Amino acid sequence: MRGYDAAKKVNGRKRHILVDTLGLILAVVVHAANVQDRDGAKHVLRRARLAGFTRLRVVWADAGYAGALIAWARRVCRWSLEIVRRAAVGRFEALPHRWIVERTFAWLSRYRRLSKDYEQLPDTSEAMIYVAMMNLMLHRLKPERKQAS
Repeated sequence: MRGYDAAKKVNGRKRHILVDTLGLILAVVVHAANVQDRDGAKHVLRRARLAGFTRLRVVWADAGYAGALIAWARRVCRWSLEIVRRAAVGRFEALPHRWIVERTFAWLSRYRRLSKDYEQLPDTSEAMIYVAMMNLMLHRLKPERKQAS
């Protein structure tokens, strides 16, 4: 299942992730690139809702997710979807809350099987994302060894 997104000029698949404030993954959806971002966001939000994230109240999203998705998230998931917008056009700035997701994508891109679209099935891609995040969390929990002097 692959597609082509003419707006982003992307061949293959898109990944939608929902992360907490630390950048740890709560939900992942991988789908063909020809699926619109707002539809992909509905899938990932629905998956998070079914996973039981009932304490979640506010979800921050990129400006590409604006529109009818805000009312849908309020009605179906009972979450407030807030759009993070740029202050000024033409210059670079790290958007608050948005950089957390970008940092998570950077962490995932360090894993060879996630650096390119190697997998045949989107479900396998999702599983590899979860495995990479588990590996990352386990390495963070591992106590540091003191080196002998």
